[in-house]
Amino acid sequence: MRLVLQRVTQAHVRVADAEIARIGQGILLLVGVAPGDEHLDLDATAKRIVGMRIFSDTEGRMNRSLEEIGGEILLVSQFTLCAETRKGRRPSFVAAAPPEMAQRVFDRLVDAFRQRGVSPQTGAFGAKMAVGLTNDGPVTFVLEVAPPGAVG
Repeated sequence: MRLVLQRVTQAHVRVADAEIARIGQGILLLVGVAPGDEHLDLDATAKRIVGMRIFSDTEGRMNRSLEEIGGEILLVSQFTLCAETRKGRRPSFVAAAPPEMAQRVFDRLVDAFRQRGVSPQTGAFGAKMAVGLTNDGPVTFVLEVAPPGAVG
């Protein structure tokens, strides 16, 4: 699983000219699901993200977590994060999970955040979305989450 985490002051998702999700200060999490990700410990992934110290304290240092600031989270499924781009000019998406499996994993991740006491907003799985955000910092992290026993 490849995740792009952006610290935001606001983010929103529109589908067909209608806003379907909006958050204030918090995290926009773009989620790319790969084959094999159905075995991931998504509870541990959600715990790690909710506890990451990426928000500024009173001295401007990244010392506070989403949990500590009472921030919000918006998850958006994005299969293009799993694209193979090392060769040629056209990305290959063979490393992305099939849509049915990806949606199951995505939904489990959303549930894992709910279990951590965060009420996640989401985009619309499989839809053409317009995602807007104000990146705070800018602060962006790429997280790779591997299945148990994976090498790499």
